[in-house]
Amino acid sequence: MAPSCLLPLLCLLTTATVTAVATTITIPLTPLAIKHASSDPHKLLNSLAISSLSRAQHLKSKSQIKTKTNSSSSISTPLTGHSYGGYTISLSFGTPPQTTTFIFDTGSSLVWFPCTAHYRCSRCSFPNVSPSHISTFIPKKSSTSKIIGCSNPICAWIFGSEVAARCKNCDPNDQACSQTCPPYLVQYGLGSTAGFLLSETLEFPNKKRPDFLVGCSIVSNRQPAGIGGFGRGKESLPSQLGVGKFSYCLISRKLDDTSVSSNLVLDTGTSNVRYTPFLKNPRGVNSAFGEYYYVLLRKVIVGNRHVKVPYRFLVPGSDGNGGTIVDSGSTFTFVEKPVFDAVAEEFIKQVGNDSRAAKEEIQTGLRPCFKISGDKSVNIPKLTFQFKGGSKMALPLENYFAYHGNESVICLMIVTDNAVEPGSSSTGPTIILGSFQLQNFYVEFNLGNEKFGFARKKCS
Repeated sequence: MAPSCLLPLLCLLTTATVTAVATTITIPLTPLAIKHASSDPHKLLNSLAISSLSRAQHLKSKSQIKTKTNSSSSISTPLTGHSYGGYTISLSFGTPPQTTTFIFDTGSSLVWFPCTAHYRCSRCSFPNVSPSHISTFIPKKSSTSKIIGCSNPICAWIFGSEVAARCKNCDPNDQACSQTCPPYLVQYGLGSTAGFLLSETLEFPNKKRPDFLVGCSIVSNRQPAGIGGFGRGKESLPSQLGVGKFSYCLISRKLDDTSVSSNLVLDTGTSNVRYTPFLKNPRGVNSAFGEYYYVLLRKVIVGNRHVKVPYRFLVPGSDGNGGTIVDSGSTFTFVEKPVFDAVAEEFIKQVGNDSRAAKEEIQTGLRPCFKISGDKSVNIPKLTFQFKGGSKMALPLENYFAYHGNESVICLMIVTDNAVEPGSSSTGPTIILGSFQLQNFYVEFNLGNEKFGFARKKCS
């Protein structure tokens, strides 16, 4: 049977053999050159709050089936921050290699890039990046690009038990089957992407990984760059490379773009790290939320007071809902309303309701906001997260409160499901720990020992 192709050029793709070289690699986390469309601080904060909430709603309604694998190797790459809240890395695929920018995301697993000369992206007209200027990967220029078929076990990484139903014209177990693995569709907080699966060579300065599963997206919505999935799924970058752990240190963005980058490192460590074990979702790795990194948050401390948080919010229940995850793709930390209200009320109680900045709360969609100029001084209490095992993450003030425009008002950079729009959801994780709160922290995902580590560090 002739293979079914989404685009004619895919029928011309050829295969090649590449030798893998085991060595250590470092990858910079670097900023994508996209500036926010408005310089108005109200609109900027409101936009980031809305995107954080949309991201949370997506993570809480996740429906994809994922799994996880571990092992060991070592790689490092630059990591850069952006005004819209994301961090990016650059990866090289193909023979000869083509370098593409990817948004670093621990909340999803598929690695994909804008692909082919026919790539189209709707609502992607950002300053400095128009749809016609988005860098795309061209499969026909690579001698190692191979389209993945239904008989390839990798196809089931994406479609799971549905692969047989999606590959209706052949038995996926029949190696003679030449039907193409079905197109994928991935939804994100703001936007989506769709395309088909390729087997390609991922190349680092001193290491090659042949037959790497990567998504070739030919149509996207609000996705001006590819996504580098670092979740717990088989198709994620750390899983496919077989690394035992990865770590990063997020530079402080100050809500703007920067040319400074820090490193994303695979399979290394640092000293003075506090650890807490990863928590397994009761529904298992094949549940809707199986690719997320859960940690057991025991206490939220404002100043010296423990905020009363019901246990059912801190630990996933038998239905898989509840608990805390760490997500690099979220900007501001998301907290479900019952828990958020208790935290916000404690801040208001300790700072004083007469210091509230009601106008700015409406403009930004964030709360509480406080006036910090005037006759009397305002003391902002510390915010501390305490995890299982006793490890405490004491956040510096700039990681949970930020100035609003003229530096006379500061707002809590945490969102809830009615912080910017009405409505709530009781599914999925209760708390999503975002990247803004983890700036200038060394963060380690130890996959081999199933633990999460962190330490205060000047990342730049």
